[in-house]
Amino acid sequence: MSRIHIILDSAEKARFRQRAASEGMSLAEWLREAARERLAAGERDARMETLDELRAFFAACDAREHGREPDWDEHRKVIERSVRSGLADS
Repeated sequence: MSRIHIILDSAEKARFRQRAASEGMSLAEWLREAARERLAAGERDARMETLDELRAFFAACDAREHGREPDWDEHRKVIERSVRSGLADS
């Protein structure tokens, strides 16, 4: 394995470290992943030609996500409350 040294200002390093921690990674892991993503983005063609490429794209999207989508009934209730409160202000 090789080592790379980079120069960052303190604020930038803190922001990167905080983001890495929020994603459950060390700063080094987060930087490696960011570099790999950037490299992959530059290497792949924007146009997908096969079903396997499409599946790989969606698998990569799913792998990046760490949150949860709200339950649809819960989401509809929020929307309905918002609509009702907007009507009351009219």
